[in-house]
Amino acid sequence: MEPQSAIDIVGKFAQATFVTVQITLGAGLVAWLVAFAAGLCKLSESRLVNWPVTAIVEAVRGTSCYVQLFWLYFVLPFMGVEISAMTVAILAIGLNVGCYGSEVVRSSILAVPRGLREAARALNMSHTQTMVNVVLPDAFPRMLPPMCNLMVDLLKITPLVSLVTIADLTFLGQIYRQEAGSPLQAFGILLVIYFLLSSLIIHGFRRAEIWASKGFEGTRG
Repeated sequence: MEPQSAIDIVGKFAQATFVTVQITLGAGLVAWLVAFAAGLCKLSESRLVNWPVTAIVEAVRGTSCYVQLFWLYFVLPFMGVEISAMTVAILAIGLNVGCYGSEVVRSSILAVPRGLREAARALNMSHTQTMVNVVLPDAFPRMLPPMCNLMVDLLKITPLVSLVTIADLTFLGQIYRQEAGSPLQAFGILLVIYFLLSSLIIHGFRRAEIWASKGFEGTRG
């Protein structure tokens, strides 16, 4: 392989990696927002809030992200909503993972010791003050390990976007496999890159767990 060819290949994979990272970060942000919003709604005592959100979450969890991606990609333009394939991918993946994350948020909040809530009430804190100052600081560290797993899963879902013509890592890997005629080399490169990206996510969440645990210990102290 000529040096120029090697440089071109590295550049293309770097660009495809950037696209994959963009989708992962964007969909990750959507997933966190959906997880918190849906998780809190599922804890609501109002059936008008609880039931519809629970039904939507179960519907999303009960269908394939593959189907959801294509549904948004083809149905939204048919309804007159024109958005880019990148935006569709971010919304579809973020919504799917966020619905799974809503159960993480809900269970983490329910795991907060009742004594903390009672102590907050004894201090005449409102429901909002109790959630913001007491419940969420205790629940957040509990959320991080399972949410880390979901974010890694999110990264693993991103190859689906190649089906809607987004030039991510998997899309480029398929092209490189055809051009180079070497599936082992093409997917070997993808294996290494995805492993490195997953490792970065895991390392970031471990750092966040340490920070969150120290922060909560400080508030209790």
